[in-house]
Amino acid sequence: MPNALPYVIGAVEIVFALAGIVLLWRQVLRPAARSRRGPSRLAPWETSPVDFFTFLLMVMGASFLAAAAAGLAGRSFGVRGDALTVLSGACAQLGMLAGVVAYRLGVEKSPAAPAPAQSGIFTSGFVTFLISLPILIATANVWEFLLNQLGLPTGRQDLIGMFANADSRWLLGVMIALAVVVAPLTEELVFRAGIFRFLRTRIPRWIALVLPAVFFALLHVNWDTLQGLASLAPLTVLAVVFSLAYERSGHIGTPMVAHACFNLNTIGVIFSGLDT
Repeated sequence: MPNALPYVIGAVEIVFALAGIVLLWRQVLRPAARSRRGPSRLAPWETSPVDFFTFLLMVMGASFLAAAAAGLAGRSFGVRGDALTVLSGACAQLGMLAGVVAYRLGVEKSPAAPAPAQSGIFTSGFVTFLISLPILIATANVWEFLLNQLGLPTGRQDLIGMFANADSRWLLGVMIALAVVVAPLTEELVFRAGIFRFLRTRIPRWIALVLPAVFFALLHVNWDTLQGLASLAPLTVLAVVFSLAYERSGHIGTPMVAHACFNLNTIGVIFSGLDT
């Protein structure tokens, strides 16, 4: 039965990609979809530049301090290798989330605008994930071709290798929880509900879409070894799709669910061996 897993996951991936193509045409590209597209449901973030930079400082500062503290504590207790990397990464994410909460409770002078009522967050998030798949597949293939032409590495992200080689159930469980729950929650609050929402009414829209997306993708590359460089363009495109979905729905839950679905799908592909 384990030998059948790659075929099952491969079939699911094909179904997802085909469904994404259909949804991309029906909901985004066809003339009828473009003509009925209404105004954005996303309210602008009415905060000052000073408060925005305070937000960034609190988020990034808390993330750095939490990761550094986790590294020191882990080494003092004999934690090494992938376990230490996961511990530091988990604390970095949780520190980032703590920075968001601290800003909302202690600095923000005006309450956040309520999100529009939306009962189908899980549906809209899953649809966003499906729509992103064919776009990502095309982007990944073109980007890998360009990297090969330039003689640059096309290896996987370090974290993907850790998933594939994990030999501890608790470590694997922590990594899955981080990928499917913590990272979508934290990164969407920072990059979409924070950076993108602030920029979209203050600079040209295309720059507001691209700038946080590139920053998001850059953080997923190991710049010492260039591991994960192959993910730079696909993750940039993915982040732009998430921002568009957030802008269209007005609810941060939509890109959170889409992000979780994307990470969970990636984990399934890794375990099936299809990415090797």
